[in-house]
Amino acid sequence: MTNKPSNQSNTNIRLFNYGKCSTCRKAKQWLDTNEVTYTEIPIVDTPPSKEELHQIWQNSGLDIRKFFNTSGQFYRELNLKEKLPTMSEDEMLELLASNGKLIKRPLITNGAKTTLGFKEQTLEEMWGK
Repeated sequence: MTNKPSNQSNTNIRLFNYGKCSTCRKAKQWLDTNEVTYTEIPIVDTPPSKEELHQIWQNSGLDIRKFFNTSGQFYRELNLKEKLPTMSEDEMLELLASNGKLIKRPLITNGAKTTLGFKEQTLEEMWGK
């Protein structure tokens, strides 16, 4: 789904979200209210590939561990709190790409900029007009 056009500086924004996630719905509502054009991608059905995640992560400037949904069921089941410190970046990217529920959501990116989760102030700074 692509929403109505807005300013050109935020072209090719992708919203990776999960429809049952209230945080994702808040972010989507914020984007719609602020007339930000985006393409919605269901993160569970179509998680970003390992290569795509690598690019997003590299351009974000964030620690790769920030991309993990630490409050998720799979994170706990896989005991990732204990395992992540010893995993390589490549292994982490592989794991994130294997299951969209492991990725912190919503993930909003245009390739150059990325936001994780929903904080209105952060969305305003990154995606506002």
